[in-house]
Amino acid sequence: MRILIAEDDFVSRAVLQEMLAPFGVCHSAVDGREAVAAFAAALDRGEPYDLVCLDIMMPGLDGQEALREIRRLEAQRGIGGRALVKVVMTTALDDAKNIMQAFMQGHCEGYLVKPIDRKRLRDELARLGLIPPGAAGG
Repeated sequence: MRILIAEDDFVSRAVLQEMLAPFGVCHSAVDGREAVAAFAAALDRGEPYDLVCLDIMMPGLDGQEALREIRRLEAQRGIGGRALVKVVMTTALDDAKNIMQAFMQGHCEGYLVKPIDRKRLRDELARLGLIPPGAAGG
């Protein structure tokens, strides 16, 4: 699995990368602009990401805006349906407004509230069909 983690906080980024590394190749971005650029470059190389984890609150281009840009890039390239990247929003904000905005406007597949727990992360990956249920690792 190819994974892109967009997180402006170094510790959060490192922890998430450590948890996801057993499941595939992890790349990281420090903000939304860098994440969109990395996503586009991966598409251009023919090596699309299977999973993108986006922090909602980042400076410059936040996670909601980055998600819209990612979906726009996919639409421009005719990517749709099951070929769309799975996007999980990560946030310290456990509020319905941000969560619903990510699902309804940005078309994300899931969200995790920080601090992220290994079991919840594995459960989310399994729910998205990215790993088998009960998979070890992370």
